[in-house]
Amino acid sequence: MNVKRYFAPTAREALRALKEELGPEAIVLSNRAVEGGVEIVALPGDAVGTLQAAAAKARAGAAAPTAAPVRPAPQQPVVRPAAQTAIQATAQATDDDFRVSLSGLAANARLGQAANGARTPAEAVIRPFNPPRIETPEFMLATQAERTARARAAALQAEPQAPSAAAAAAAGAAEGRVRELQEANARLMEELAGIRGMIERQLAGFAWGDTRRHAPSRATVMGELLEAGFSADSSRRLAEVIKDNATPAEARTSVRRALDSLLRARTGEDDLIDRGGVHALVGPTGVGKTTTTAKLAARCVVRHGASSLALITTDGYRIGAQEQLRIYGRILGVPVFAVRDGAELRQTLAGLRDKHMVLIDTMGMSQRDRMVPEQARMLNDAGEVRRILLLNATCRGDTLDDVVRAYRGGDLAGCIFTKVDEAASLAPALDVAIRRKLDILFLTNGQRVPEDLHLPNRAYLLHRAMREQAADSPWHLHDDEAGLMLAAAGAGV
Repeated sequence: MNVKRYFAPTAREALRALKEELGPEAIVLSNRAVEGGVEIVALPGDAVGTLQAAAAKARAGAAAPTAAPVRPAPQQPVVRPAAQTAIQATAQATDDDFRVSLSGLAANARLGQAANGARTPAEAVIRPFNPPRIETPEFMLATQAERTARARAAALQAEPQAPSAAAAAAAGAAEGRVRELQEANARLMEELAGIRGMIERQLAGFAWGDTRRHAPSRATVMGELLEAGFSADSSRRLAEVIKDNATPAEARTSVRRALDSLLRARTGEDDLIDRGGVHALVGPTGVGKTTTTAKLAARCVVRHGASSLALITTDGYRIGAQEQLRIYGRILGVPVFAVRDGAELRQTLAGLRDKHMVLIDTMGMSQRDRMVPEQARMLNDAGEVRRILLLNATCRGDTLDDVVRAYRGGDLAGCIFTKVDEAASLAPALDVAIRRKLDILFLTNGQRVPEDLHLPNRAYLLHRAMREQAADSPWHLHDDEAGLMLAAAGAGV
């Protein structure tokens, strides 16, 4: 029996070699994937008749010795040309390289076993036609790793809930661990911040004690500055000019000179009234904007006449605000205009371009009001309008600093200290003006119009800022209390 084996890297190449040698009528006995390629076992198409004759002869030889009644041989399946032709036509339509008759596949597995001695060729031919499953070339060439991956994917598809539940549990556990770590880190940072603050306070206390030993006058004046209302940072910077061996009087003189050099107080030579222009008075509620506007207007009328001035009010919220300014205008003989928005303000200012000075009384609002930036934008869009910030001298330093921070801007011309007569010390107001580099334009110390409006006097400001507290005052600092305040504020000595 002429059985042929063909080996090639791919099934297509092996079938092509088989067709070239045995023709399209060849019978494929087996095909399998081997190392390096594919092996196909086949025999010629005319070998079917030889196998049938051999099977008949074997049956006759087996029946003679036993004298058993001769039974008619079972009908043997033959390969019909029509079926074979149909299969060939199908293969031809699919690909010319596979024009090999597969009609012998009806017994390909059993004929292969007969060739190996497992069964006789007759038995392979006589058994009924039962074609085995033919593996596609892609599956035959698949590696063991690919098959394993396919099996795992099928298992996951069969049980989709178990992996998702496990993954959810793992994700929940991981999230819980992350939260625990974040909480632990937050507690650790709080503890470190507390330790840092404690160390800084201790170091500040050590520095204060060292200052009291080596430069007692510096320590004394620093305590007086804190007692007056200066911030810890400003007190430390001002005390740096004091020499270690200076007396208390020399130390105070040095600090006054330093304060005087830092003050940006306007004098009569460049008075705001003489310069003229458009100015808007802004600030928190109750700071005295309307009264201060009337004082400035009266001073301008005295110097330049009523025809050189115009008043504008944007305060439509406070009851009687516009009427109050109109009364001042009638007394001074000055026109008063009320505007509601930025468009009216621009239109009104366009008609007052010939005036020497225009004063705008704005609506008072808290420094934390969201309308503060809108007000500044409206004034800025109206043209060459300069803002003047009014600061209440009776407020704490941190409050005044908050006000300046809210109303800051490039169009801020300077500030006016109001209610100076009501303040116990001007140190907080001076501290903010120095640190924020604000020009001090005027001081107001009463309700009289226009008498209670003054240009800033440096000697007066320094005297009011550095006035000492009485020894029996509850605000007087004793011994190391100034050091404790510096340590609490985190400022070095």
